[in-house]
Amino acid sequence: MTAEITLPQLTNHSDPLCSSLAGENSTPSTSFLATMCAPASSLKSKNSDASLKAALVFFSITTLGLLIVTISLAANGKSSSTTASEPAAATAIDYSASKASSSFFASDDANVCAGAKLAFDNQLCADLEVPGPQAGGNITKGYVGSLNVGVVPNTKPYYQSSMCPVNVHWHLGSEHYSYGEFDENGDGPHGNIPRPDWAARDLAEAGEQVQDGFRCHHYDASDPKFTTPYEWKYCEGMEVGETYEVHWPHSAAGACGTVNQYQTPFYDGVFCNLDMEAFSTLAAQDIANAVGVHGQVFTIVNDESYFYPDMMRGMIIDEVMGMGQDIAYYTGSTTGDTRSNEMCSMYTPITWQVDRKCHLISASSFDKLCYDMKMQRDDMSDDLHAHGSRELVKDDLVANNQARKHVRRT
Repeated sequence: MTAEITLPQLTNHSDPLCSSLAGENSTPSTSFLATMCAPASSLKSKNSDASLKAALVFFSITTLGLLIVTISLAANGKSSSTTASEPAAATAIDYSASKASSSFFASDDANVCAGAKLAFDNQLCADLEVPGPQAGGNITKGYVGSLNVGVVPNTKPYYQSSMCPVNVHWHLGSEHYSYGEFDENGDGPHGNIPRPDWAARDLAEAGEQVQDGFRCHHYDASDPKFTTPYEWKYCEGMEVGETYEVHWPHSAAGACGTVNQYQTPFYDGVFCNLDMEAFSTLAAQDIANAVGVHGQVFTIVNDESYFYPDMMRGMIIDEVMGMGQDIAYYTGSTTGDTRSNEMCSMYTPITWQVDRKCHLISASSFDKLCYDMKMQRDDMSDDLHAHGSRELVKDDLVANNQARKHVRRT
């Protein structure tokens, strides 16, 4: 076995011995001894490493101190003011003010439909040899009126007959009657409307007594969505939990597709491009084909899960939600509380397409509708509230031309 010898190393290259061993007069033996001296570059590297480590320690301690100070200052700043670092809230645009300054609304003369209404005053029904068919009547499936008429309702989607909506308004309670949907068994914040004695009759399909009624069946006083008040911003006199029947008059003579399309009163929109001379040439069926109304009944709730953003365009048609799927078609007249079973409307015959079902809709949907109405060129402020409802029309004033088939639109 060979013994391993460890030679001591002279660690200080500045030592005189190391300097002399590494001098110019070194011999092989002194050169061997010089190998025991640490190289100068090695010493410098070690010194540099030590300096670097010291610097890193210093900067680490300094950085940690600065971090602690920063966190402390941030905490103090947050406790004193939480809004300094928050972005400024977006400023809402007041479009009502914008409308007031817009050149689109600068002149009333720009509304080409203003004053276009053709005047046909109400008449006593008894004075008419053959009164025109009236609305709103019973639209329960299976019901048929007893007034014999020679026209049929337009059962196509109105846009397929070149008609467009020219107005939207609504009535307190339902003017039409649909058994099991809006009838005498419905309810609301203020109860229901008393039924007239004459309204009891047998239904062809239901087999039960039908009586007048004006409220839907959804209202539940124990459910907060029917009783929690809503802060109305644009509609007037509306109430959560109430039933309203919405009407969208349509006309082929409206200013369709223009800024003047929507009008109040709706007669201006219906007759916008139709004067008396042209109107006098139309047959009853021509009128029923070219003028119509969508009708849909709602109970208002304070619940955003029932929000619909665009009630301006007409009846809501949604197969998934079951809206606008079960439609009653018949010819009738204009409605409102100035007409009754004694006082007949002379705006007849026009087509009615009415949804037989009652639907829930959010209060915000109506308020959005009222906002959209306020943005039209014509002043629609007279339609921002519910109008009075006509009493249920008697059988002998209701047309016998109800479309009996269930028409589903896709």
